[in-house]
Amino acid sequence: MASAAIDELRKRPRRVAIERYTVPGIKDLGAGSKILFDRGSDLVLALGMVGRQPVDKDCALAADFGLQMVQAVTGKHILGVMVHEDEVADEEKLAWLFDRRTREHAANAYDLLFHPDAMRRRAGTGQREGFADAGPLKVKLR
Repeated sequence: MASAAIDELRKRPRRVAIERYTVPGIKDLGAGSKILFDRGSDLVLALGMVGRQPVDKDCALAADFGLQMVQAVTGKHILGVMVHEDEVADEEKLAWLFDRRTREHAANAYDLLFHPDAMRRRAGTGQREGFADAGPLKVKLR
């Protein structure tokens, strides 16, 4: 996942300083993110895989709470990029999902830093990282 994120960021016109910090498991992503912010990072992509078991889902939820807390404390964005092992049926599709979701989040990270107007234009359009976009709601208000 990190390789895909780095590759995607390096394709962008502005150079981005990248620092990797590897943690032992997804529940450690909050602490790793805080360490990166303390070292001067402006934004963190927190990358992780969630297994198939119920305990894995619990760990992912705990990890997300940790990431939310660090964002609130630091006032900086963390884009949590988690792929659940049971989102697809086979390893080839799982590898595709890892790559695509990570790249799309890396593009969002770049836009948050350098092109917030692009984020505003996409707001409410049903964008999804990984699978096909849902698209905007198609309802008429009275």
